[in-house]
Amino acid sequence: MVQAIPQLMTFDEFVAWYPEDGRYELINGRVWEVKPTGLHEQVGAYLNRRLLVEIDRLQLPYFLPKSCTVKPFGEQSGYLPDVVIVDQTQLADEPRWQRESTLIRGISMPLVIEVVSTNWRDDYQRKAADYEEIGIPEFWIVDYLGLGGRRYIGTPKQPTFSVYQLVDGEYQVSVFRNTERIVSPTFPELNLTLDQVLNAVSPLSGEINP
Repeated sequence: MVQAIPQLMTFDEFVAWYPEDGRYELINGRVWEVKPTGLHEQVGAYLNRRLLVEIDRLQLPYFLPKSCTVKPFGEQSGYLPDVVIVDQTQLADEPRWQRESTLIRGISMPLVIEVVSTNWRDDYQRKAADYEEIGIPEFWIVDYLGLGGRRYIGTPKQPTFSVYQLVDGEYQVSVFRNTERIVSPTFPELNLTLDQVLNAVSPLSGEINP
């Protein structure tokens, strides 16, 4: 991520400023341009595709927007998750959705996914805390390069898939690697492993290790 705008902004100023081209997040009043790598985009696209199949199979009232902003409570921040599943039955109670494509209620987002980049602290620390406070029921951190801190992914560092489930208002974390089946409360029948994700992107990209 590259800092784009030096001056501080409120969230409303950020929404009014937001250009048609590019992808940006607001973090504590500062605007950052989001520039994902090709591999990062491949991982997000693969997960998007797998989840769409599951949503259609179960005939759930969910959809995956091309882009939407998640606004934490009382903060001058607005995040642009890599994948967001939206419950369209909840959108009538989202005051910013129609005009700004912005969500503020955890119940509207059954699942949010962040694919880890070099700014891994934002995913494991800042966003995990904010998504927990908003009340998003399930949050995935897909660390396909094993970049996160050892306290999150263990030693030695390796690709890791973390599932955060909201239990009594706090996230409980389950960590999956290699061929372990991902256990998802939102999609209990989903047949997905981290190896499947890595194998899906490797034919196009070659070596995935940093």
